[in-house]
Amino acid sequence: MDPLHALTVTEAGARIRSGQLSAVSLVEALLARIDRLDPEVKAWVSVDRAGAQESARQRDAEARAGRFRGLLHGVPVGLKDIYHVAGMLTTAGARPFAHERATEDAESVARLRQAGAIVLGKTATTEFAYLDPAETRNPWNLEHTPGGSSSGSAAAVASCMVPLALGSQTVGSTLRPAAYCGAIGLKPTYGRISCRGVVPLAWSLDHVGIFCRSVADAALALQLLAGHDAGDPLSAREAVGDYVKALLGAGRLPRLGLPRQFFLERATPEVVSHLEAIAQTLTRAGARVEEVKLPPSFEGIHEAGTRVMQVEAATFHAARFATHAEHYRPKLRALIEAGLKMTGVGYLAAQQHRRRFRAEMMPIFERIDALLMPVAGAPAPKGLSFTGDPTFCAPWSFAGLPAISLPSGLAQDGLPLAIQLVSGAFDESRLLAVAQWCEATLAFSSAPPEAQLS
Repeated sequence: MDPLHALTVTEAGARIRSGQLSAVSLVEALLARIDRLDPEVKAWVSVDRAGAQESARQRDAEARAGRFRGLLHGVPVGLKDIYHVAGMLTTAGARPFAHERATEDAESVARLRQAGAIVLGKTATTEFAYLDPAETRNPWNLEHTPGGSSSGSAAAVASCMVPLALGSQTVGSTLRPAAYCGAIGLKPTYGRISCRGVVPLAWSLDHVGIFCRSVADAALALQLLAGHDAGDPLSAREAVGDYVKALLGAGRLPRLGLPRQFFLERATPEVVSHLEAIAQTLTRAGARVEEVKLPPSFEGIHEAGTRVMQVEAATFHAARFATHAEHYRPKLRALIEAGLKMTGVGYLAAQQHRRRFRAEMMPIFERIDALLMPVAGAPAPKGLSFTGDPTFCAPWSFAGLPAISLPSGLAQDGLPLAIQLVSGAFDESRLLAVAQWCEATLAFSSAPPEAQLS
């Protein structure tokens, strides 16, 4: 039987509901894991030890009385430190000038609590979820970056310090760290999960991201988090699917599109070879894999999304930046300064380009179930000053399309490799079904080496 810290969300929740596991035992096992590993990995900004233990005792008392709050009853979660949690400090990875103590939960945090989840603590983020790195290290090799900006969430889940964590993605901040750390990262359609109570980087581009260790867990978490929030004007009103039930259709052989244009032209030979081998493996298992051409508006989508991010980051930070510019770290400072110089014409043209690209992508998803490509052009870079290249994730973030990262193998240096699957807007059911089929076919089961973490 797997040790408690290795349980997935689905496994832990089922054991707690059946009476085979207590929430207190699970919390204590994870706290012990954090005590042992986090001095080196540095995934956590703060751990609410007393609060988690008290919540676990409450969940156990409710379970003994036959009262279960939901599918996450007694399951601990981690939260990127841009999520407001009532009574806890939100640092956003910044210096004290930007710290604030929240008075209410972010909407996504509230939904997790309603389902019975226990907030274990806050995970590390790059400054304001941009490029200036956190201290977090990659659990597969402590000399390499875990990626960003959701550095702590990815590292904590990958090293089994928590089974579920929330992050965010504006460019590549969920899928890239998930890929670098060997976890699963899901970014749903823009607006599918409310961002109310999450410190923004760029309102038009920000997505709530999910980190876990199985596609079933990703589907369960999305089921609980998705849906319109009247308090978030950018929250989508589209109907929420039954994502857990959608996995029952994962036996249908998928149709996958391989956009060799751009992605394989910019990847290392090792990543190209790996993806081609993955495509062959999936084909032999019955998938239909065909090359696809991206629409004309793909050209320039990265520049358009970057302009939007610059302007919206500058808008959010303008008042604070006017008095604390010297306290901002270099990469974020440069982003804000570029946004302050942007014209309204340039901003609106960039938004139009994003909408055109999304519209031109839609016919492609009528022929295929998902695009198949790398998450990044190389494994996690060595060193902690650079969080990696988000270019391969950027188009789908800028278009607001759902995407998922699945670990798919190991590089020659022992670091994880991953595939990225992308589907049409609000088609998470199809994306998750394809992802589970790929997960079962590839059967990736490696974990970070324990020796370096002890």
